[in-house]
Amino acid sequence: MTVDHERFGLTEQQELIRQAARRLAREVIAPTAAARDKSSAWPHEELKAVGELGFMGMMIPEEYGGSEIGFLNYALVIEELSAADAGLGTIVHVHNLGGAMPLYQLGSRDQRQKYLPAVARGELIGAAMLTEPHSGSDTAAFKTSARLDGDHYVLNGTKHYVSNGSEAGFALVLAVTDKTAGKNGFTTFLVDPKAPGVDVLRIEDKLGQHTAHTTQMALSDVRVPVENVVGAVGCGYRDMMRLLSDGRIGIAAQAVGIAQAALDAAVSYAKEREAYGKPIIELQGVAFKLAEMATEIDVARQYYRHVARMIDAGIPCSKEAAIAKLFASEMAERVCSEALQVHGGAGYTRDFPVERFLRDVRICRIYEGTSEIQKLIISRNL
Repeated sequence: MTVDHERFGLTEQQELIRQAARRLAREVIAPTAAARDKSSAWPHEELKAVGELGFMGMMIPEEYGGSEIGFLNYALVIEELSAADAGLGTIVHVHNLGGAMPLYQLGSRDQRQKYLPAVARGELIGAAMLTEPHSGSDTAAFKTSARLDGDHYVLNGTKHYVSNGSEAGFALVLAVTDKTAGKNGFTTFLVDPKAPGVDVLRIEDKLGQHTAHTTQMALSDVRVPVENVVGAVGCGYRDMMRLLSDGRIGIAAQAVGIAQAALDAAVSYAKEREAYGKPIIELQGVAFKLAEMATEIDVARQYYRHVARMIDAGIPCSKEAAIAKLFASEMAERVCSEALQVHGGAGYTRDFPVERFLRDVRICRIYEGTSEIQKLIISRNL
């Protein structure tokens, strides 16, 4: 009897969601992934299919049109989508956790009713405008300002590495409202990316994940009504940093998905490629390499699922989330590199997908907190 070990520990509902995401990934997303990698085309039709399955509103309750499937289910979906196209996985991740979830958790009832139904359908793509050119991981060094002027705030500044920025229907912007209050001087605003004064300065030319558009955006005297404050004035930094912890599990799941795709490609190639009169999978040097790759993937998968269950149970897990993200992202880059090595020279060409997997996975060690930041979080919790 063949046993699906990836299914072990999942409820019937969780397995149904995982299988639905896997079918979507393999039948709709994967066939066009290589072409999008070459053209950097935005996946309009593919995202429509993602939305039809409820995967654009995974953190939104049914009363606002969402599916609210829980964090473990969310991570399972991100793993499957990212195995087919990591860039599309990033779009869905940022939309759900960078846009939809903060708007639901922090937004007013009017904000929820106005935006969330369209967000859940994928008609309004979400973006989070946090990082700035000079700040990087030093989030407390943000300079984008918001000045109160009557019944509006006036925003000025530049935001860097804005995922989904060029296609966003709404964006959450973190800005300084009180320069003297330190981390208590930040506020989150809901901004229309098409509003006067909001400009896309450029779409970054990146190493990988070409499907996911990453932009630099300028805010020049952008007027935002006071009712578009998300959460409380002065609480933006604390609120957004808390949500980043959850986002790290999404990246851990994404890394596992890319690594699994790389391993699958390496195993398939090793069974077909012959050397010294037999398939190279029968050579110990190759077989042991594949065994190490499979081991690390399985460990990373089970740990991110463990932490996702902690989030669903409401258990504080900033250290565990950092561990999951650190291990999975570092592991996935090693696995993708070794998958290319198994392919030999063929892996260095675009005739095989492993070179794309290696390019796509590299960012997992950087965004949602670099590996070095994860080590800092872990060490501070010891």
